[in-house]
Amino acid sequence: MPQFDLDSADDRRNALQKMLLIREFENRVSERFADNEIPGFVHLSQGQEAVAVGACGALDDDDYVTSTHRAHGHSLAKGLESDRLMAELYGKEAGYCGGRGGSMHVADLDTGMLGAQPIVGASVPLGTGAALTAHLRDEDWMAIAFCGDGSTAAGQVHEAINLAATWGLPIAFVIENNQYSEGMVFDEQHNIEDLADMAASYGIPGEIVDGQDVEAVNDVVEAARERALAGEGPTLIEAKTYRYRGHFEGDEEPYRSEEEVETWQREHDPIDNYRTRLLEEGVIDEATFEELRESVVEEIDAAVQFARDADEPDPEDAYDDVFAEPVDDVERFRDRLRADGGGE
Repeated sequence: MPQFDLDSADDRRNALQKMLLIREFENRVSERFADNEIPGFVHLSQGQEAVAVGACGALDDDDYVTSTHRAHGHSLAKGLESDRLMAELYGKEAGYCGGRGGSMHVADLDTGMLGAQPIVGASVPLGTGAALTAHLRDEDWMAIAFCGDGSTAAGQVHEAINLAATWGLPIAFVIENNQYSEGMVFDEQHNIEDLADMAASYGIPGEIVDGQDVEAVNDVVEAARERALAGEGPTLIEAKTYRYRGHFEGDEEPYRSEEEVETWQREHDPIDNYRTRLLEEGVIDEATFEELRESVVEEIDAAVQFARDADEPDPEDAYDDVFAEPVDDVERFRDRLRADGGGE
């Protein structure tokens, strides 16, 4: 059963709370990174919360996602706990990867988060591999591969989409078009207005959705999931969204104006707009909204303290989990692949 049924008042409140949680998490990471508490490098997703929550809210617990260097929102939306995710960013043993992964490599197979991918476009072939696994095992689950608009210029992205389309794999490719590929404006990199138009090259549906509208995103991903599980193959979804922070923390952002960012925050903020919608429809009142907001502040306060108090990993643990156990049913996979015309 999908995480959210956005025909339900309770689930609509839950979706709003989840977006608030992601926003508060990202804001706090920005503060703690600036104070040198968080090591490494971080890429934040304020402004893009509706894509993460809407898409992951359409998934079942058994479904998988692959993510990008901007993965905190996807991780929280898929079900990772804020305290262990924060501990991972702090490089602590209590983190999801024992502190080895940090911001750009976090993963948790138990919740279906196959991992953040700092290599641009790497999430797409990895997600396609997950979908291939579902196909070969004849399983009733699908994958989502999140990627950015800049990644669609990478060859491996098109190779993976072509393979998924040709073999009819159960996957949705969700392009978060936040208008900038690092520091390059969208139309300086692409010769088309809508990246969803690429889908025609692969003979699969291409959908454009307002990435600032959590319910619109949820609807289009839910339809893509139904199509995938019915054996009808992948869907390419372009979510038009916007990031409020720079490409990375410390980015001086010479490529855009403060006025542009402020306009998006004022007119297109996914949280403010959804809050207004739920208020107008009587799903929440101001007191309920304040309760939701205070609850996520308390949760992230606790997550930061948990990360601060957690133990540093033992240096010798760096050698653990380097190799995975070999697959024990390779021949069965090969037989299935041959039956599907894949040869050796």
